[in-house]
Amino acid sequence: MRYDIDDRPGFLPMLMYGMQWWAVSIPCVLIMGIIIASAHYTEISDKILYMQKLFIIMGTGMGLQVMFGHRLPVVIGPASVLLIGILATISSGIPAIYTSVAICGMLVAILSFSGMLSRLQKLFTPRIIIVILCLIAFTLSPVIIKLAFGNGGNQIYNLVFVTAASFLLILTNKILRGIWKSMTILIGIIAGSAIYSLLIQSEPETAAILAETTTSDSMAGILIPSLKIEIPTLISFFFCFIALMVNEIGSIQAVAGILRANDAEKRTKAGMGITGIMNMVSGIFGVAGPVDYSMSPGVIFATGCASRYTLLPAAVALIICGLISPLINLLNAIPEPVMAAMLLYLMGSQLAAGLQMTIKEKAVSSFEEGIIIGFPLMIALMLSFAPADALNSIPATIRPIAGNGFVMGVISVILLEHLVFRKKV
Repeated sequence: MRYDIDDRPGFLPMLMYGMQWWAVSIPCVLIMGIIIASAHYTEISDKILYMQKLFIIMGTGMGLQVMFGHRLPVVIGPASVLLIGILATISSGIPAIYTSVAICGMLVAILSFSGMLSRLQKLFTPRIIIVILCLIAFTLSPVIIKLAFGNGGNQIYNLVFVTAASFLLILTNKILRGIWKSMTILIGIIAGSAIYSLLIQSEPETAAILAETTTSDSMAGILIPSLKIEIPTLISFFFCFIALMVNEIGSIQAVAGILRANDAEKRTKAGMGITGIMNMVSGIFGVAGPVDYSMSPGVIFATGCASRYTLLPAAVALIICGLISPLINLLNAIPEPVMAAMLLYLMGSQLAAGLQMTIKEKAVSSFEEGIIIGFPLMIALMLSFAPADALNSIPATIRPIAGNGFVMGVISVILLEHLVFRKKV
């Protein structure tokens, strides 16, 4: 490595490495932010404000992690599992959703700093982690479909474009080397937006296609939503945060292990604590909370730089993006089929990680172990594609739980793993 974890490069190398980290972190903030903002609001100004808050919070979280959290070169972005939770509970309203995010973030921080997290980790067996990884991909499938075909354009063109673009992303990721490999999504967004606008000849726009909800609140209500506790919504997000913790622990420990960082347990504890605090802050300000991304090792080896300080310019750049509303307005013009292709590629990668872990951990060696993984995924698929009338017939008080494919999948795998097929010691 050219620079180790605690090395401080000079001004120019620091800036260059920082811009590379910024380019890696931008796509996921964009994709997740645009989808959620479109689900919440119909007014462009409201969507822009949501994105501004998201960029500022992600940049702040990155800086805090680098300096006081896990102190590792790990990029952060909005948690995709929170996207699932938000879309599944959209009918509960913005105050209930983000109050739940804030409360769950606070609980994560308490678990981390109190030392109880190590005990909770025993719950996360390899099979449960595998199911959670796959559930994220499966339960986001309806979102991908709506993005691909919900903009009113030519459906055949959209189908061909999304399929071809996602396949080209896989090919691009295979061909590219070094830091360019880590920029596959950014390249895809830029090239895809240009090609789609030229070939399909449609004005790029971001319609609110993901929910038939919400009118614009007052500006003050959008900046800091009011608080509202709804127990079913809170329980739904509790299960989403289980997945978030699995993701966070895995990302931190992977980078710490690769770089042979000392005090890996302390770094995990501090990193999870900062993640909890930033999710609490995110909930207060009404945006999706952050999580560390597992793509960081690829960037580190591609650049030969493991210095955590190089993420500080990236953090500042994210905050600056959040302060420039015309830039956010420009980013909001990404066509929906382009976002569908990016999500299809990302969720394919997510599913691949789950399948890879199945082999690595030898998680399935019997029919019963296969059922532990397969049945929760089928439950999630059934609920994810269930007719709206069927889901609406579920009592509103339990709909955020019983109608949420991800939550029911997590509940199912926990019951199967630790109760139905529990191995006697």
